[in-house]
Amino acid sequence: MKTKSTLHTSIRGQEPTAVAMPVSSPNLPVARNFTNAGQAVEFLEELYDAGTAFLRDKFAECIAGAEISTRYRAFYPRIEITTQTYTSVDSRLAFGYVSGPGHYATTITQPALFADYLKAQIDLLLDNHGQPVTVGLSDTPIPIHFAFHDDTRVAANGDNAFTRNMRDVFDVPDLGSTDDKIVNNRFEDIDTETKPLAPFTAQRIDYSLHRLAHYSATAADHFQNFVLYTNYQFYIDEFAAYAHKMVAEKTSGYSAFVEPGNHITHSDGSTEGSHVARLPQMPAYHLMRPDGSGITMVNIGVGPSNAKTITDHVAVLRPHTWLMLGHCAGLRNSQRLGDYVLAHAYVREDHVLDDDLPIWVPVPALAEVQVALEHAVEDVTGYNGYDLKQVMRTGTVATIDNRNWELRDQRGPVQRLSQSRAIALDMESATIAANGFRFRVPYGTLLCVSDKPLHGELKLPGMATEFYNTQVRQHLEIGIRALETLREMPSEELHSRKLRSFFETAFQ
Repeated sequence: MKTKSTLHTSIRGQEPTAVAMPVSSPNLPVARNFTNAGQAVEFLEELYDAGTAFLRDKFAECIAGAEISTRYRAFYPRIEITTQTYTSVDSRLAFGYVSGPGHYATTITQPALFADYLKAQIDLLLDNHGQPVTVGLSDTPIPIHFAFHDDTRVAANGDNAFTRNMRDVFDVPDLGSTDDKIVNNRFEDIDTETKPLAPFTAQRIDYSLHRLAHYSATAADHFQNFVLYTNYQFYIDEFAAYAHKMVAEKTSGYSAFVEPGNHITHSDGSTEGSHVARLPQMPAYHLMRPDGSGITMVNIGVGPSNAKTITDHVAVLRPHTWLMLGHCAGLRNSQRLGDYVLAHAYVREDHVLDDDLPIWVPVPALAEVQVALEHAVEDVTGYNGYDLKQVMRTGTVATIDNRNWELRDQRGPVQRLSQSRAIALDMESATIAANGFRFRVPYGTLLCVSDKPLHGELKLPGMATEFYNTQVRQHLEIGIRALETLREMPSEELHSRKLRSFFETAFQ
């Protein structure tokens, strides 16, 4: 254990105090160079595990009443690479290489959780640049809050056990530097001498991992690489029934089903964990495969705020695709209740992303996702070619932040909707697509027309029950089939170059 006396000064934006305290940190190995991705990840795990264990042990000592005269600090590990030349790479690649000469680095958290992802990204770096990566400690402290695992419970009065303010003893989350500058391409605010290697820093990832557990009531390691979002519990009920069936089928490839509270049903019929007493704000359900290529479904509820919140946090897990399956208002007289809408453009009147992704930025449809969704509709409904137009329209979806927009003077919104050629309106789809664009996560939208407010067609109670019983099952089957098609694509093809800006990180 290393100990040195220092003035407790600001690190990465944290407020300084006037108290001089010795700082104690764990003795850890010096930085090493690696030409093998697996070995590099193992060393990242060694550094991270030792640092977080040190913090947890010291926290326990403090809670137990030990005299506090030392500040305890551990640092995130980081991975870096330096190149002096421009490298010629396969022009089809959307990621896996740095853009030019320079020093590139990123801090890493929970390397065991991200092991497969990290190995894949490091392998590409090694292949494309032909030189080693360096793994060592960064100068970014690990906040004490992020040193605890999901299954750790700290007494509610833990802070009161300290004879000093906890911030004088341990580092706490630094929200001043936990942001999206990298993914938002605001490089003027980033250290130009060391360029970012990954889209998110370790502390930004840790923040989202803790938020995910809070909002979804499931651990981050249960989330799968293919994600469905919905705005109705009906879809979740159907998904749960489908998932239990798939897990019971030995040849399905699915190994377990996880529900809120981390209640797990395994393929052998055994269970572990318990259901939550009440559902969280945005419950998540995970139909798992051993390699993480299963399907996660989240009920995000209603509104663009929820849509932004959950996608802000799921994005750090670097999923391969997310899709929105939900209900919408049909805006055309020719549409019928139960028809499908495949979004190929979006009108963004949700406003929650205006500061992160200006409204003038177009959010394009992604060909790979569009084709998978259209083929899934054909397979499930039995319609194809020109006949498919009987049950599905492709067009612009408008997302609005006012659920009761019909109650306002309609001349304004109706004129805008008509000018944009919108065929459907909801409160989540454009937000999810825009955040997919912003975070470089392939996205798509398939909605189902549940009412036509402009034409006075609202569901009566009996009609609604029958509609949900029949249409939701088919809609969900289409979404699942589309994701299973996309799962068969190589990730290099799925993560399109259309989502990459002028200056990108090497890690996707």
